[in-house]
Amino acid sequence: MAQTMTAESTRQTPEVEKSEDPVTDCTLVTQAKEGNLEAFDTLVQRYQERIYATVYHMTSNHEDANDLAQESFIKAYHALASFKGDSSFFTWVYRIAVNKTINFLKQRKKRSFMSLNDLDVNVEYDPELVALASANDPRQEVKLEELQEKLNAAMLKLSEMHRLVVTLYDLQGLSHEEIAKIMDCHTGTVRSRLFYARQQLQAYLSDYLK
Repeated sequence: MAQTMTAESTRQTPEVEKSEDPVTDCTLVTQAKEGNLEAFDTLVQRYQERIYATVYHMTSNHEDANDLAQESFIKAYHALASFKGDSSFFTWVYRIAVNKTINFLKQRKKRSFMSLNDLDVNVEYDPELVALASANDPRQEVKLEELQEKLNAAMLKLSEMHRLVVTLYDLQGLSHEEIAKIMDCHTGTVRSRLFYARQQLQAYLSDYLK
């Protein structure tokens, strides 16, 4: 298995199944099913940053994100026999991580806020949030650290499903179609959840942005 994951994330356009590595996911999965641990470790290295980042944005806790991400890959390894290839390995393991994280959040009684020293949600990389921050008063210089803190608090007020769709679309850069596969729902549902989540975030941040 891969070592502990500590990668930070920024918004980027995903390139599923288009790695520079010539070995495809399908080939690696087949090899892993035959007991090739190095093949599965390659899959882990290929997607661990994306999985970790998604889980972190859902939990706002690095330790929990590391544990959940690794547990997700362990579960994926033990469940490889059930992977039929109906979707990409990327989508399949994302779904495992998402479900595990949602169950974790449901069981967790208290939600903790991350400190300013523990931030890696760099809002300066999200043009929509920057525009939201500056739209009300262009003359006011928005302090990104304060906005990050407020945004984190606002994100934690969203339901798990709405927080997830914002994380996958706005922070991870996945398409509506990819998110629909991961969340096992229609693209229309993804769009409506994203719209509602953004409306909620705007409402939560409205006092700060006045």
